[in-house]
Amino acid sequence: MKSIGKYMIFLSRTVTDMEPWHVYVRLFIDECMRIGISSVYIVTIISTFIGAVTAVQTAYNLVSPLIPKSLIGTIVRDMTVLELAPTITAIVFAGKVGSNIAGGLGTMRITEQIDAIEVMGINATSYLVFPKILAGLVTYPLLVIMAAFLAITGGYLAATLTGQVTAVEYVYGIRLDFVEFNVFFMLIKSVVFAFLVTSISAYMGYYTRGGALEVGESSTKAVTTSCIAILLSDYLLAQLLV
Repeated sequence: MKSIGKYMIFLSRTVTDMEPWHVYVRLFIDECMRIGISSVYIVTIISTFIGAVTAVQTAYNLVSPLIPKSLIGTIVRDMTVLELAPTITAIVFAGKVGSNIAGGLGTMRITEQIDAIEVMGINATSYLVFPKILAGLVTYPLLVIMAAFLAITGGYLAATLTGQVTAVEYVYGIRLDFVEFNVFFMLIKSVVFAFLVTSISAYMGYYTRGGALEVGESSTKAVTTSCIAILLSDYLLAQLLV
């Protein structure tokens, strides 16, 4: 409970005593590049192969002749939109971006750079953390949208090239009984996950104490705590919104 209270105070400090907004513009753009653009490559690879594997495994298990082959596209679509794109990408996001944020802030803390910023009369929490959280909230939903598209495309390529289903059947399955709210639900998840990963990782790094060994420990704690928070929030969102 003490850690939760300290985390809440940390969050409140990120939006109080802020600098003029123009100060954050360059920081925000830099963080978007570091958090979002640098993650495109790994998200592209993982999401494409996840979609391909889902399609192949689904086709392998649909052995009954009474089940239409178009159902492969439907299953890939629903699994991707509801769970794979936002949640699996969030785990990868936590491992790559979360450890980077925690390690960067932890290094700044042990080298007394954060103390120097505070000596100059600047709210270091707001100056260093707010742009990271904002960049995560903007870029991660875009990554999830890209991941969903690539996963469905990967499933299409895997299913059609292996002869499991025709292109017409797969596309028909994607369009069958489509629920628009699922896409909205996916975006809600992406915003929540982005906030959790960036804020928890920043919290872990900001309060690092010690030396280089403790920086590594903070990065590890940031990733593990973020993953746990992602899974818990995923369950709660499913209970509340589905």
